[in-house]
Amino acid sequence: MRFIPLILIALSGLSVPSEKVFASESKTILLDTQATEEQSAALSPWSIHGQSTFALQWHPAFQAAYTGPNSLSKNADHEETTDVTLYIGRKLWSGAEFYINPEYDQGFGLNNTLGLAGFSSGEAYKIGNKSPYFRLPRAFIRQTIDLEGSRVELDDQANQVAGNASSNNIVITIGKFSVVDIFDTNKYAHDPRVDFLNWSAVDAGAFDYAADAWGFSAGAAVEWNQDWWTLRSGLFSLSSVPNSTNLDLSFQQYQLVEEMEERHKLNGSDGKLKALVFLNKANLGTYQDALALDPNNPDTGLVRSFKNHYGVALNFEQEITPMLGIFAKFSWNDGLVEAEEFTEINQSFAVGLSMKGNAWKRHQDNFGIIEIVNSLSNDAKQYFRAGGMGILIGDGQLNYGNETITEIYYNLALNKNLNISADYQYVLNPAYNKDRGPVHLIGFRVRANF
Repeated sequence: MRFIPLILIALSGLSVPSEKVFASESKTILLDTQATEEQSAALSPWSIHGQSTFALQWHPAFQAAYTGPNSLSKNADHEETTDVTLYIGRKLWSGAEFYINPEYDQGFGLNNTLGLAGFSSGEAYKIGNKSPYFRLPRAFIRQTIDLEGSRVELDDQANQVAGNASSNNIVITIGKFSVVDIFDTNKYAHDPRVDFLNWSAVDAGAFDYAADAWGFSAGAAVEWNQDWWTLRSGLFSLSSVPNSTNLDLSFQQYQLVEEMEERHKLNGSDGKLKALVFLNKANLGTYQDALALDPNNPDTGLVRSFKNHYGVALNFEQEITPMLGIFAKFSWNDGLVEAEEFTEINQSFAVGLSMKGNAWKRHQDNFGIIEIVNSLSNDAKQYFRAGGMGILIGDGQLNYGNETITEIYYNLALNKNLNISADYQYVLNPAYNKDRGPVHLIGFRVRANF
């Protein structure tokens, strides 16, 4: 199907603001408190926006000594994904809004989203289809409780109804959404529709966050915002079976996640540091139990019982100038059990920069580069050497090496509503295997807001 590029071109002349899926960072203008009530009364109680993205990826043939069930194809290959999303919001009562995000998706990731631990496209889900299909990734209520502090204006944008709130507040979100809508965000590397594409660039690689096969969960999050810090807590349902399309809505399998964010200024420029911890309580198999049961063909699915799976993530971003920012991400998990939801990464480090095109008079353009190193635990190495399979990887055998990824993108703004971007990724040791690759991946995206 190629219907999305036509939609993108047709909608490119419409006037809309840029998308922020969760817009807690979009507070912009201090308000006169005497005028707030009159201004709020004049604002529309509705917010309706949308987006459409087309992403194409291709890689040439590469060397591979052998190929397994989950290996990236060594032959030249290309795939595309397309999506159309509506962001509909409505004020309910004081401080409360309801949001719903109906979406149509179509297409596949390369090799059916298999063969790379840091998969190459955040626009590709683990579920693919040749024909467009309907999903409802988000349906949630957000309640904001004002505390002391200055009033700030909230713009009308995706998943944010225009209004105002206190700069210090408590925000409660309940319903279906993505854990990484709220946790582990980074303004330079978090949105595969406009910045980096690789999964381990968009999110902390070892953060095995609660999600169905499309990346969304049901649960609740509470954010306590103060002048220079925010504390976040969340409880989310895990998949009924690892990497499943169904969530365990009984919450017998669940994730607890905590994040502390501090905000600072360095030479007058804004920066943030976030520290996150997570705990999954789920029906999981350990790598060692699988090897003990069958050392020649281990399968974690045969040795599952309720286990704890835990990890940490650090997330740093720093504006150097209004045109240049740097960032870094580090994450680690215990690496004793199979991956629950995300991918087979037990430790990940990423560092990069993002630059606006002001220097070459392209003020709305953006350029970014990132270097990522992903690694496995010792238990996981033994499991995959013996031929074990995971969510995304499994070559049947393994000559281990860290999976390293370099990604570069350039996002060209044709106008304020239509962007095209080119993306290049170089992957050394795909799926941690020195016997395969390196892989060169070329990407192209078209994105429209409406």
